Order: sequence, then C-alpha cells, then structure tokens
Amino acid sequence: MSTEIHGAIEYRHPDPDDEGPGRWNAAMDLWPLYDRSDYEAFACLFGVRNHAGFRPPADGRGLPPDLSDALRSDLGPLVDAGDLHSATWADWAEIAALDPHATPARYTGRLSWSTTSPPVTRERRLVPEQWPADVLAAVGPPPAGLDRTTGVSHWTHADVQCRYEPLTAACLLGPGTHWPHVFAVMKALADRFGDHGVRLVVAFN
Repeated sequence: MSTEIHGAIEYRHPDPDDEGPGRWNAAMDLWPLYDRSDYEAFACLFGVRNHAGFRPPADGRGLPPDLSDALRSDLGPLVDAGDLHSATWADWAEIAALDPHATPARYTGRLSWSTTSPPVTRERRLVPEQWPADVLAAVGPPPAGLDRTTGVSHWTHADVQCRYEPLTAACLLGPGTHWPHVFAVMKALADRFGDHGVRLVVAFN
C-alpha cells in the first residue's frame, strides 16, 4: 500500500494589530506544490518509511499544539481518527540547515533497472556501498567513479537500462524533484516572518 503526504505551510505573524501576536496561520497547502510519493525523501525529512536509516530533523513530533485553525480543522480530525499517521512538522530554519551531502546509515543509493526486450521487467532496490551479487548480475558493474557525490547516473548493460541515484538530501530534495517548489514558498515567507516563523506541517496515509 502506498504512502502519501498531506499538509500545508504555516507562518507566524508577529504583529498584534494584524493576525494576533504569535498566532500561526495557514499559508498554502502542500498540494499543488508537491504531489509525489517518494519514500526516501519522506524518510530524509520526517523519518517515515525510513528503511534506509536516515537521521531526519523532524521525526515523530506530532501536530504542533499551536496549530493554525485551518490545519486544526483539516488535519486534526484525520490524525485523531487514525486516518493519517506520523504527523510532524519542521520549520524553515531546520530545512535550510539540512546537509546536502547527508546520507543514511544502511544504504548509499537507489538503483532501478528495466529490460528493453520482452519480457519487460522493472526492478528497484536500495543498495549499500558494496552492491549485492544479485544486483551486479542484473545491472553489471557500476560505471567508473560512481559514488554518492556524482549525482544521478544512467548506463546500459546488455538489454538492461540502469539508473542510480545517491541517497543524499541534495538528490532527494533538489532539482528534478517537487521539493524546490515547497522550499521556495517557505523561503519567501521566511524572508518576512523569520526562519523560525515558517513551518511545514505534514501527516501521512
């Protein structure tokens, strides 16, 4: 069963003559900024489906006690009923401080491959630094110089198309993913309300 993310970006308005001192307000839903189910990205940020062994900045915090009225109405009942799980949050200061080279404890990369001739098969695996024998048999030896700093790599072995992606925060959350759209909105709000005055609140089903 797939795991999907739900949530929104909030900001805390400091002006008592406007929104109330210190009150959190909903700014924008996570969708349509983000609409994928990338389990390693979820693990990297929030510790959800963390088979790889990431050290996430925002693991299992629950919903904030000062949640905005909009999210308390939208997410609160679903979390309370158990329809959504693993609720947590991270502010912009924590996200901006993520080490782009951070890697998990158990695996170093994400490998996928597919055959180009019938019968067409597709597989995907998390792999450690030393690839298992069955993986090497399927995809051949990795290209020279392939490591966690080289970014996404593609190659062909016999009739097999191969793709390798290092499990770094930069690859999982950077260009080519949907996360830069989320982070751009958070950064724009943080420029006005401060790095600790903007946060992403999420839960999963």
